[in-house]
Amino acid sequence: MSITDHVRAFMHTHRDEVIGWRRHIHAHPELSGQEFRTTEFIAEVLRSYGLEPVLFPGTGLMVDLGPDGGERIAFRADIDALPLTETTGLEFTSTEPGVAHACGHDVHTTVALALACALSDVELAVGVRIIFQPAEETIVGGATDVISWGALKGVRAIFAIHVEPKLRVGRVGVRTGAITSATDILEISVHGPGGHTSRPHLSSDVVYALGSLVTQLPGLLSRRVDPRTGTVLVFGQIESGYAPNAIPESGVARGTLRTADITTWRTIEPVIRELTEHVLAPTGCSHTLTHTRGVPPVLNDEVATAMLAAAGTRVDPQSVVQAPQSSGGEDFSWYLEQVPGCMARLGCWSGEGDRHDLHQGDLLVDERAITVGVNLFGSLVDEYCQKP
Repeated sequence: MSITDHVRAFMHTHRDEVIGWRRHIHAHPELSGQEFRTTEFIAEVLRSYGLEPVLFPGTGLMVDLGPDGGERIAFRADIDALPLTETTGLEFTSTEPGVAHACGHDVHTTVALALACALSDVELAVGVRIIFQPAEETIVGGATDVISWGALKGVRAIFAIHVEPKLRVGRVGVRTGAITSATDILEISVHGPGGHTSRPHLSSDVVYALGSLVTQLPGLLSRRVDPRTGTVLVFGQIESGYAPNAIPESGVARGTLRTADITTWRTIEPVIRELTEHVLAPTGCSHTLTHTRGVPPVLNDEVATAMLAAAGTRVDPQSVVQAPQSSGGEDFSWYLEQVPGCMARLGCWSGEGDRHDLHQGDLLVDERAITVGVNLFGSLVDEYCQKP
C-alpha cells in the first residue's frame, strides 16, 4: 500500500477521532505565547500513537518520523488563536471569553496532527518533521523563535496550508512566488505648540498635519514604488484633540505598509521617511516615525510548489487551482528565508451560504477540509519518498 493510500485509509477509519481533536482545540483556544493546554493536548495525542514529541521552550512542539539520519521534509502548523469573540453558535464554540480560532489554526493543527499519527506506523524512505508553532498572530511571528530552537536543522523543504473561506472545500490553491505580502506597522507622531482654533496662523495645526499625512503619503508612495510590487499603505487609526475649539499639541496616525516584493520590503523605509518629511515640512509640525518591521512575503519555491500541486492532483485531479496573491501577512515566510517550501490555500467553504472571512467571529469551516489537507500532505510525503 502506498503512503497516499495508507493516509486515506487512516482518515477513513479515524475521521471521527480526528474531527474530535479539531473540536476540542477549537473549544479551548489560547492566545499567542499562552498555548500551554494546546501544546499538552497535541503531545498527549502524539504519545498515544507511540511518537516522541520534542517540546519547545514555553509553548509549541515538534515531532520527527522516519529515518534518523539524512534530510527531512517539514510541515508547519500554527497553534495560537485570536483575541476575538466567537459568534458562530456551534456546539463546540469557544469556551474562552474573547478568544477564538477565527483564523483556522485549529484546522491547521488538526491536519498536521492527523498526518503525524497516520504516518506513525509507516516505514518512510524520507524523514518527516511536523512543527506545531506558537505565536503566529504576532507582529514578527513565533517562527523566528522556532527557527532559533533548531526546527529547521536537517530540513530540505517545508510546507504549510492555510484555510481559505473564499474557496470551496475540496480545492487546494497554489501559487509560485509571492502568495502573501510583507506586513509592517507605521506609527507617526506629530507635535506642535497647540493653540486656539480662532488663531491657527499663530500655531502649527497638528490635526491639519495628520490629515495631510494620511491623504498624501499613500499617494506619493504610489509614485515612488513600482505598482507591480503590490505595495500599499493604509492608515487605520488617527488620534488627536480634546476639544473642538482647541488645536492639540500632539497626535498620532497608525497604519500598515504591505508589499509582495521582498526587495521593496527591504529598501522602502528610507523612502517612507523622506516622503513623511516632505509632507509635514510646510505644516511647521515636528514628528517621530516608528517603522516596526513585520514579516516578509511568503515566497513559494517553484519546485516545491510544483511537487505540492502534483501531490494534490494525485489525490483529486480536479482539486488544484491557482491561488490569488494576498495582501495579508504570514510568518511562514521566515522559514522560506532559510529553506525552499510552499504554502497552499485549503478551501473550507461548504458551497452553501455566505463565505465568511478570516479574523471574524463568525468564521465557519467545513470540516471536510481536514481530510483534504491530510490527504494532500500524505500524498506529498509519497512524492518525496519516490524522489531520487
